[in-house]
Amino acid sequence: MQVMGLKSRTVKKYKATTNSKHNLPVHDNTLNRKFIPEAPNQAWVTDITYCPTNEGWLYLASVMDLYSRKIVGFHMSDRMTKDLVIKALDRAYAQRRPGAGLLHHSDRGSQYASHEYQKKMKQYKMEGSMSRKGNCYDNACIESFHSVLKKELIYLTKFRTREDAKKQIFEYITCFYNGERIHSTIGYLSPNSYERAFSNPA
Repeated sequence: MQVMGLKSRTVKKYKATTNSKHNLPVHDNTLNRKFIPEAPNQAWVTDITYCPTNEGWLYLASVMDLYSRKIVGFHMSDRMTKDLVIKALDRAYAQRRPGAGLLHHSDRGSQYASHEYQKKMKQYKMEGSMSRKGNCYDNACIESFHSVLKKELIYLTKFRTREDAKKQIFEYITCFYNGERIHSTIGYLSPNSYERAFSNPA
């Protein structure tokens, strides 16, 4: 970049999304950084990030299947509540219909530790796992996705309204990230292509 006279347009902005100072029960770190399952719908990771707009913050909750790195469910809202993460999980479950025993990993945030969210996980027969306190590396894959989303879209765009941001984030995730963006971890394929290869092996 220096030789070609290029400079990064990335601008770092920070807003806390995790509040682990609560008295709600938390799960052990069962995932333990085992980020490469053998098949889809064995392990999901989830997290919250944010996007600035002229109307204020827009929050995004995403659910990723670790096998393919595909975003299998997400939801956006102007409030960072347990309803935000529950709707993301509902959408992931409705799209994938995983069997019992899926390992669900998140941070220790109050949204994920809430009784309502844990009840939903129990309804879907999911096994809970949570990052150790203050250890971002335990949830590195979904945090990496949110970092890429910010660098490739959010930091390069000035969103006039939350609705503008929603439309562009929706298109980025569903069309570009899942459908076209390649990943070295999955053999330089897109998430959709990697899952098709699993379903239809050569």
